[in-house]
Amino acid sequence: MRKAFWKADWFTALLVALLFLFSANSDLIQSLERRAYDWGVRSSSRVPSDKVAVIAIDDQSIANLGRWPWPRAIQGKMLDILAAGQVKEVGNTVFFFEPQVDAGLDYINKIGAILAESSLKKSNPAEWAKLDALMQDALLHLDNDQQLAESMLKANDVLLGMFFELGEPQGKPDGPLPEYILKNNLTNILGNEDSFLPIPSLGAQYPIPAIGSTAVAIGHLNATPDVDGGVRTEPLVIGYFDQYYPSLSLMLAAKSLNLEPKDIQVTLGQGVKLGNLNIATDPALRMHTFFYGDRDGKSAFQVDSFYDVLSGRIPAEKYRDKIVLIGATAAGVGASQVTPISAGMAPVLTLAHSVSSILKQDFFVVPGWGLWAESGVFLAVSLYLILLLPRLSAGLAAAITGTLFVLLLATHYILMTTQAMWLQLMLPAALLLVGHLLVTTKRFLLTEKGKIKSDADSAESNRMLGLAFQGQGQLDMAFDKFRKVPLDDSLMDVLYNLGLDFERKRQFNKAESVFNYMTEFNPKFRDLEARRAQSRAMAETIVLGGPSGRSNDSTMKLDQAGIAKPMLGRYQIEKELGKGAMGVVYLGKDPKISRVVAIKTMALAQEFEADELEDVKARFFREAETAGRLNHPNIVTMYDAGEEHDLAYIAMEFLKGKDLTGYTKQPNLLPLPKVLSIVARVADALGYAHGLNVVHRDIKPANIMYDPESDSVKVTDFGIARITDSSKTKTGMVLGTPSYMSPEQLSGIKIEGHSDLFSLGVSLYQLACGKLPFEGDSMAQLMFRIANEPPTDILSINPNVPPCVVAIINKALAKKVGDRYESGGAMAEAIRQCAASL
Repeated sequence: MRKAFWKADWFTALLVALLFLFSANSDLIQSLERRAYDWGVRSSSRVPSDKVAVIAIDDQSIANLGRWPWPRAIQGKMLDILAAGQVKEVGNTVFFFEPQVDAGLDYINKIGAILAESSLKKSNPAEWAKLDALMQDALLHLDNDQQLAESMLKANDVLLGMFFELGEPQGKPDGPLPEYILKNNLTNILGNEDSFLPIPSLGAQYPIPAIGSTAVAIGHLNATPDVDGGVRTEPLVIGYFDQYYPSLSLMLAAKSLNLEPKDIQVTLGQGVKLGNLNIATDPALRMHTFFYGDRDGKSAFQVDSFYDVLSGRIPAEKYRDKIVLIGATAAGVGASQVTPISAGMAPVLTLAHSVSSILKQDFFVVPGWGLWAESGVFLAVSLYLILLLPRLSAGLAAAITGTLFVLLLATHYILMTTQAMWLQLMLPAALLLVGHLLVTTKRFLLTEKGKIKSDADSAESNRMLGLAFQGQGQLDMAFDKFRKVPLDDSLMDVLYNLGLDFERKRQFNKAESVFNYMTEFNPKFRDLEARRAQSRAMAETIVLGGPSGRSNDSTMKLDQAGIAKPMLGRYQIEKELGKGAMGVVYLGKDPKISRVVAIKTMALAQEFEADELEDVKARFFREAETAGRLNHPNIVTMYDAGEEHDLAYIAMEFLKGKDLTGYTKQPNLLPLPKVLSIVARVADALGYAHGLNVVHRDIKPANIMYDPESDSVKVTDFGIARITDSSKTKTGMVLGTPSYMSPEQLSGIKIEGHSDLFSLGVSLYQLACGKLPFEGDSMAQLMFRIANEPPTDILSINPNVPPCVVAIINKALAKKVGDRYESGGAMAEAIRQCAASL
């Protein structure tokens, strides 16, 4: 009988080809194309322009000149130095969107206004003239924007950046752009209404007039990441309603050739002409930038520290007749970009690659016939899979497929490295591999049908071997053999007894696996559901004991009928209370004295590497002993500590109420007097502990328990942070709460009680206004702000916070340890005095 066509190999290949055709523009395929593109870029070799140099605002400069942003007069001084060195031009990537007003400038203006209205000018002209001259000199030194503008005007070679809000405009602009922006508009445009247009924008951010009007040119610094977030192209032109504006890289290249915006010729949908330089682009006028690889372990471009040039260590003559780019490379200043040669490239370096690509004509080109070539290759691979592959033997098919795949990769590689030409060949390459695998796998599966009969013959032998292993107590090997036997009613009886054997050995997780396997055949078998539930509960309690054992939806209920309550040490486990960062918290009972306790477990063997496990265990019991000596009405009492099955546990006082996490956001904030009362008692507790040389290390709302009914406050988890200090879990995560850490704690130095007072200050701030004093888009940014920047003014969040509370918070959050409260008792006294004055 003739085989149905949908079972044929050629039909399978046709379906695969159609699937790939329709997914050609998917993120997966396009990301694959970009990875191949990056491989080609890294393999290509070009020499960058020696006319481009970079002066970096790096970590060394910030360490010597102070926290960024600096007074703009410093950048003006740099321009004066470069002008003396006779640079060709300077491209500054720092944005000047807002005025920089020195705090003293306002006071000088106010004093000047008072003097102008006073009678001093008439009564004592000479004295008034001296004061006026002093005022004018102060204004000159404090007006950073004016100093920068004067330096730019004298240099007459500085180009600045602007930024467009990309998007399709729906109407007309809010108003015309300033004249110093309009003069950069490109007017030499070739094309018609059917041409492709550059990327549109609907808004613009540009330098303030005082600075922007002194720049010789302004270009945009917009980046257009690909689907995978990588920056590979430079949008040379961006459309703003009916106007066209160049990128800063294009303007830098133009000015270096002594060309004006009117000399730049734009051909819509094709490219840009700069003098005798023709820059081929994609239809949206984006250039495929060439990224130059490092040479001998050094950056492709000459990169010097801003501070070294400013201080004279590097002479300005070094930059004579060069294009100098100034921009940030320091950590936490600006956002780095993913490029083909770097996972974190500073934008100023990306700009350097773009300028050099323009001047040296090193950009990559997508040829006009590229789409036809890519389509032809895809069609050829599809025909090979549909017509030829089904007729070949397995060995010959593998050889031909391998040869074609290598040929596609080699073509991609050679075109990029020798011709700077990009063809997207990863779609046909992926089709070739996947299509070959699916067709050959289908063949293999069909031949496997013939093996079913022989497998049935071996089922009985596996059953007998399983029973033999079970009789010898080798339950794991028995289960492995039973799973090779087809399930039926007789095997269900055997498996049920195997599950009971696992339970008798207290291997509840393995018993659960057996019962789960049985459920696939008959979930109603005997009391299978009850057995599964019991094994799951016991496995969570005794075997796993860690935070990752189960989801929150499977919280254990040990009070169900038929489930024996397990023991942990001498404590009987009643139920699960919750899960923390390293373990589960249970409600327990000491049967001998009927004391109800909370038991916090820590699965140390699961969370720490074997080479540090013994040290962590020793530290656990040492810190538990230290914390157990604390006896204070506002500190949770610790009764006992132990270990069972590599599960460390601490038995402590069972508390009513809940932690303060629920009161840290609007609209659940507690009344301020209540917050002050709670924090004062916590400060008392910390003062007591610090007096015994015990530092908490992890003060935060989650570690402060509060019962509204009894108005009791208790600090929990003394010593837990020290147990995990300087250790990493198997997942690589350092335990701790960075938002509440002190600057010295982040730096890794030895800390004292003042660190706890800083964390308590963060908690007070959050409980008072519902926000954290330090926030960041990333962990690195958050840590930088804690260590270097003042907290967000709490009055900008909650203007009703009393001045005395603001003062307490500011003192507690002081960067220097010596500027904080000398002890927890001193902080508590200050809080109570403040509360009494409200």
